[in-house]
Amino acid sequence: MDLLNALVDKGLRRELPTREEALAVLATSDDELLDVVAAAGKVRRQWFGRRVKLNYLVNLKSGLCPEDCFYCSQRLGSKADVLKYTWLKPEEAADAASAGVAGGAKRVCLVASGRGPTDRDVDRVSETISAIRERHGDVEVCACLGLLSDGQAERLKEAGADAYNHNLNTSEATYGDICTTHDFSDRVSTVKQAQAAGMSACSGLIAGMGESDEDLVDVVFALRELDPDSVPVNFLIPFEGTPLAKEWNLTPQRALRILAMVRFVCPDAEVRLAGGREQHLRTLQPLALHLVNSIFLGDYLTSEGQAGQADLAMIADAGFEVEGAETTTLPQHRREDLVAVRRRGTGTELPPNA
Repeated sequence: MDLLNALVDKGLRRELPTREEALAVLATSDDELLDVVAAAGKVRRQWFGRRVKLNYLVNLKSGLCPEDCFYCSQRLGSKADVLKYTWLKPEEAADAASAGVAGGAKRVCLVASGRGPTDRDVDRVSETISAIRERHGDVEVCACLGLLSDGQAERLKEAGADAYNHNLNTSEATYGDICTTHDFSDRVSTVKQAQAAGMSACSGLIAGMGESDEDLVDVVFALRELDPDSVPVNFLIPFEGTPLAKEWNLTPQRALRILAMVRFVCPDAEVRLAGGREQHLRTLQPLALHLVNSIFLGDYLTSEGQAGQADLAMIADAGFEVEGAETTTLPQHRREDLVAVRRRGTGTELPPNA
């Protein structure tokens, strides 16, 4: 296909596709799917070879969020039967992080529900980072604490956070359809604060919330403009007890086309396959490894993922390799400092899934 040849050429040159080309990827047929995956796979291999980076989530504080994000099981008014607990102690969080590192994770993502951290919360997270660093000096640490206030990004950077995650989630035009307690510009501002403080920015999207192809292209182009180093692609997990509980809109084929489009628009970014992959990609998960170069290992924030050993077997069987701590993820030109309800791991008496 002329479209795919053009997109490969642009991806190898880090050139932005046109909106029309990005939309055309989403409009390809199932008969063309393997051609789309193969084309995007060439771009992925150009910048990341056959390496797969493993990331591990530690949910520092679960549930009871005052924000009303319609997709979230931790939202204000959520009836989802998820784990709820207040801040983990630094040693508890370090124990959880150690489980992920033992499973092969190169990055630990520290996440806390809420609109944004208080200064005391930043202190807590700083203590947790120190506890993790004492055990694992070479692990990457990413914080995800919501909207940041002045000076907080700098404090997290000083405490040892390598990266900060704050997703745009959907297009600016439709953001009000999924949240009313903050807006799109608040999220953009937080990503820019993290970048200004010298942290690696991590920002992505959620697909499957009823959005149009145009919305998907809009949010991915907005991400390209922000230029985060990491772009997590989540697929909606429609928790019972949330406003989007009935939104089962994705097929495995559509999920792959979305990932391919993201790769073409963000060719040299760390594209991470995130929440919802098990529910929506199902047995086609190995094909996604030809598009993404990063995944989460084991469980997510409030939902369970497939077993960590199954992830490792999938990577090996598909002909890829786990990226080691000694390898820098990003290409040279980008390098800087860098629906099962979860009932195991942090906040429970059961061992983590890693």
